[in-house]
Amino acid sequence: MPNSPTKRRIVIANCGGFWGDDPTAARRQVEGGPVDYLVMDYLAEVTMAILQKQRARKPETGFAADFITQLRDVLPQCVEKGVKIISNAGGVNPLACRAAVEKLAKELGIADRVKVGVVLGDDIFPKLDELLASGEPLSHMDTGRPLADVRAKVLSANVYLGAAPIVEALRLGANVVIAGRVTDTAVTLAPMIHEFWWRTDDWDRIAAGVIAGHIIECGTQCTGGNFTDWKKVPSFRNMGYPIVEAHDDGTFFVTKHPGSGGLVTVHTVSEQLVYEMGTPAYISPDCIARFDSIRLEQDGPDRVRVSGARGAPAPAKLKVSVSFEQGYRAFGRLLISGPDALAKASAVSEAFWAAAGGRDLYEHSETQVIGWDSSHPALSTREPGEVLLQVAVRDADESKINTRFGPQLVPRVLGTVPGITYLGDLGRPRASDVVGYWPALISRGRVPSQVVVGDVKRDVADVDITNARAEPFTPPQVAALAPLRGTRTKVPVSRLCLARSGDKGDTSNVGVIARSPEIYGWMVANLTAAWVKDRFKGVCKGKVERHEVPNLLAMNFLLHESLGGGGTLSLLVDAQGKTYSQFLLAAEVVVEAGLLESVPA
Repeated sequence: MPNSPTKRRIVIANCGGFWGDDPTAARRQVEGGPVDYLVMDYLAEVTMAILQKQRARKPETGFAADFITQLRDVLPQCVEKGVKIISNAGGVNPLACRAAVEKLAKELGIADRVKVGVVLGDDIFPKLDELLASGEPLSHMDTGRPLADVRAKVLSANVYLGAAPIVEALRLGANVVIAGRVTDTAVTLAPMIHEFWWRTDDWDRIAAGVIAGHIIECGTQCTGGNFTDWKKVPSFRNMGYPIVEAHDDGTFFVTKHPGSGGLVTVHTVSEQLVYEMGTPAYISPDCIARFDSIRLEQDGPDRVRVSGARGAPAPAKLKVSVSFEQGYRAFGRLLISGPDALAKASAVSEAFWAAAGGRDLYEHSETQVIGWDSSHPALSTREPGEVLLQVAVRDADESKINTRFGPQLVPRVLGTVPGITYLGDLGRPRASDVVGYWPALISRGRVPSQVVVGDVKRDVADVDITNARAEPFTPPQVAALAPLRGTRTKVPVSRLCLARSGDKGDTSNVGVIARSPEIYGWMVANLTAAWVKDRFKGVCKGKVERHEVPNLLAMNFLLHESLGGGGTLSLLVDAQGKTYSQFLLAAEVVVEAGLLESVPA
């Protein structure tokens, strides 16, 4: 077997950024042009909880069933064209996913040409007590509480593995690789390590692969989807999913198939880079990737060159995703129309909670007016013509929700204000069980991984960080520019910046990107953590951190305790902070008029 590159360039196509993404994407990526690898990302922290609930009801489930649907469209073509498929669709039951793929291959008459590899080792639930007894407390990363506090309620525990076991599966000849809880970036990094024979301690090249994976892991979010300047996107029809053209030196290009919808620019890629980034030193199981090292250049229409990636040694600990029972929740919604929609909503809310026993009867409760201020404070003083009133509760007592909260919603339609109705597909709210998310860290030496390809099961060697040292790195700086003068004028921040937001548990990140170097200088001086904290008053209950990313003309803000507990625990309409960037951009600021002249046409 060679230990030097057999290829200098490979093409990796993403066809899904989450469970529930466009089911036609895989076929369009395979048919749209030449690709070497087709990668799919299905797993978010919330998704793992959903899959765990499925497996608890039916042991043969617990994987992303959409994966099988997409494979039915493309597996014969991939086999014929030599396209290899890598996905974390295995969820909490990768062996069951393998069985489903092999059954499909048999139905399609290509079983002899499909070799499935399965990554194992991320599931540490069976040895959880042993790990806790050995001194691995698996403390909650945000609160510091030891897992022992909720041990009796734990349903699953999965470690975020890196690319190494996927690489091993490819080297054992698998052309379909199924993993469970590997990182979102690993499915893109693994083909690069495999084809280019990168050393696993070549931190700069490994960092390039991690960065490439982060850019394309969310599908069309880097090709014009969820983009601040959405009016610049030529078309949202037939949205092009992202493609990475990777080179063995670590340089890569982000693009999409010709003729597809969407847009690929430095700004669409920059927005995805700051999405869920945390600090600029992005931690993955494979390395620490310096997001503040990257250079982005437009290389033609719908094509961005990414270079200069720097990396540092992989961390000594790996992240663990634990799910546990955390009671029940329910939501109820009523449509209320104007005139006086807001006053009516207030009156209905007051009457409902009085009938349901009062908000203090429940452990957690929320009232939100969708269409006015459900995600953030209202942006306008003009009252909407109709709103949705949402009431929600979370409590350990399922019976309380079903007997006190649920029955009291629909009666408010006839017993309160005019112009009110319930939604036909909802009716009486019912309690559903909540699976909580518990992020923790574990020593990487305690998590051996294996791969199974056919009848072969092989242990996978971990990255050796025994003597690893990080090379000194200083982020590139933006040259100081003379202050711009002119008449002072009031503008929304969106005239000066782009932004994107997302979630990590109960923390929302808001990445803000300047439209020019001059504006970046203004951002450093004016968009402080205190300013953001004030902007999200009443929303962000914890501290705000600011991290500067000068190479991208960007800053990343981490808003702690801003998502109502986050994920499945949250009762908020926007439990993932998706709208927070738009609220920040709507803020009005006073600037020198000359600053606006620095914005490219």
